Amino acid sequence: MGAKYREFKGLDLPVFEQEILAKWTENQAFEKSISLREGATPFIFYEGPPSANGLPGIHHVISRTLKDLVCRYKTMKGFQVKRKGGWDTHGLPIELGVEKELGITKEDIGKKISVEEYNQKCREAVLRYKDKWDDLTRKMGYWVDLNDPYITFRNEYIETLWWLLGELYKKGLLYESISIQPYSPAAGTGLSSHELNMPGAYKDVKDTSCAAMFRAAPLHPPQGGKLSVAQAGLAELQKNKEEIFFLAWTTTPWTLLSNLGLAVGPEIRYVLVKTFNPYTHLPVHVILAKALLDQYFRSEGENEDFENYNEKTKLLPWKVVNEFAGKELEGISYDQLLPFEANKTDNPNAFKVLVGDFVTTEEGTGIVHTAPAFGADDFKIGKKYDVGILVMVDREGKFVDGLGEFSNRFVKNYKDDPSYVDVNIDIAVKLKKENRAFKVEKYEHSYPHCWRTDKPILYYPLDAWFIKTTAIKDRMVELNKTINWKPKSTGEGRFGNWLENMVDWNLSRSRFWGTPLPVWRTEDGEEECCIGSIEELNEGIRKASALLGGEVNRHYLHEGILDLHKPYVDEIILVSPSGKPMKRVPDLIDVWFDSGAMPYAQWHFPFENKEIFKHNFPADFIAEGVDQTRGWFYTLHAIAALVFDSVAFKTCVSNGLVLDKNGNKMSKRVGNVVDPFKTIETYGADATRWYLITNASPWDNIKFDLDGIH
Repeated sequence: MGAKYREFKGLDLPVFEQEILAKWTENQAFEKSISLREGATPFIFYEGPPSANGLPGIHHVISRTLKDLVCRYKTMKGFQVKRKGGWDTHGLPIELGVEKELGITKEDIGKKISVEEYNQKCREAVLRYKDKWDDLTRKMGYWVDLNDPYITFRNEYIETLWWLLGELYKKGLLYESISIQPYSPAAGTGLSSHELNMPGAYKDVKDTSCAAMFRAAPLHPPQGGKLSVAQAGLAELQKNKEEIFFLAWTTTPWTLLSNLGLAVGPEIRYVLVKTFNPYTHLPVHVILAKALLDQYFRSEGENEDFENYNEKTKLLPWKVVNEFAGKELEGISYDQLLPFEANKTDNPNAFKVLVGDFVTTEEGTGIVHTAPAFGADDFKIGKKYDVGILVMVDREGKFVDGLGEFSNRFVKNYKDDPSYVDVNIDIAVKLKKENRAFKVEKYEHSYPHCWRTDKPILYYPLDAWFIKTTAIKDRMVELNKTINWKPKSTGEGRFGNWLENMVDWNLSRSRFWGTPLPVWRTEDGEEECCIGSIEELNEGIRKASALLGGEVNRHYLHEGILDLHKPYVDEIILVSPSGKPMKRVPDLIDVWFDSGAMPYAQWHFPFENKEIFKHNFPADFIAEGVDQTRGWFYTLHAIAALVFDSVAFKTCVSNGLVLDKNGNKMSKRVGNVVDPFKTIETYGADATRWYLITNASPWDNIKFDLDGIH
């Protein structure tokens, strides 16, 4: 008689699944699914590295389910599908978590705790929840190699990153530049453009906006020349003791202390308006764009009674006295708006009207307050006119000393201080009292925030290292067209548009736990080198010791360097071709470079496994959430195109977000997060996976409701 199938009187999926998982483990089912297909056509899959310093969420289950479905399907079709796991172990998430645990800030590192101790704490924290991640991986039935994962903090992994950077350096694609970059005071580091465009980075906020009044200085004809018609008219008014002000609008009043210029559009029509200050009620003449008059004056107030105006008059009288093109105002000087000891300057080019093509009349006054330290357009026009730069805010996000009542005050509430008083309001109040504000109000707009701290960023002058991605933009666009995107709209729209508008990759970070930038430089900055391997570094260590003598590299002569992290790499001195000592530039690199380099670094290419790499690049398939469009997907694509003139992946499935049942983003703060462990223990992995896959198309956002699984 034939064997009977086992009968079930009730379906208890969690219990049944435990039996299946036990049999898979006992029979090494996953391992055999690979070994039995040795010699078969490979199907190449890349696992995007999660960070194990936090617990996995339900959104990790859907992306892993998609990966598992495709890889199992290809396995059943006869392909050999190796699946190497990996861990992302550097960067802000780790550092901020450690700082919170230790009760310190970035400024305390090197003072209250050494860099060595701090990085050791980071190393201990990075895989803290690895067991939990592995447990979820097994329980949900996701087949991936957990025994030999790539780990981004290992020397072998970092060495491959150094090799890649060395290749970019040789091609002239790695360079240093001072420019205005997004900077997170809360995290203490600059951010790349793709970090700034992560989902949720832009938030609608209400800020204090101010139309500030910059008083024109007395106009005099230039030596050997004469004033323009417009300027001559303004000079006549000044002779009659009339004060003339340029109206410039800003949503960041804190930047006014760093003002060095006022930008106008060359062909924009401007008007000189006779009126009164609505706060001080003093008679004034103001200059603003004609197209924006209705933002500051009511039509029924035009040519109204000036003689009988007083502070009780509700309707502000006004009259257009003159009209001119912006280019006619170029070069007019004005008085510094908020002069203090710290923002004094003797630059003769400062505090003048400048002409810029970026000025529009979409909002504001048509006159742009220009602080070269805190805006890309400001910085560019500031260099053109050589007005200098005033950096009146430090890297913690607070004003420097020497700024009167504003000294040492934070420009935003970066410390979560419950007693924080908005300095922007106080600046606006001061301007009102001093007849230097024409309109102050709350203004709602979209403003970028740090993707990790959730705090507002500043645009800040940074001496940073960049990868010149724009040099091969057209090639990256061309290669993208060969990728099979699911959905197609992600590749053509979201990702394609991102490539079309890309800027150079801001690579460097001012942090401690991460991959060090392998550039050594002489003190005078005349000579530098980019190290591309551990062997090259050890050779340099020995050479510098022999040529420079003394204690140079004494601790690294016997075994060479054993850890490529700070503070050890910073202790190493190299020697330049002319015999000068070279120290490493202090920066780390963007953690997204770590993950984008995994196709090569997981095999320690090119130092080992050249044949293995050859047969495992590019990937046939990757899958992650849509939020990786400007994260992992971009960095994979950029590095592959820059170094190998290739795509990194042939097919990409970009799954949607997992929202709560009401369509809201899941958040611990809101309390609507779904525990994946509890869900699988209650309903089983199969039911959970089936629900996630069938409830919506993989690339659409899914409203997750436990009742739906039930």
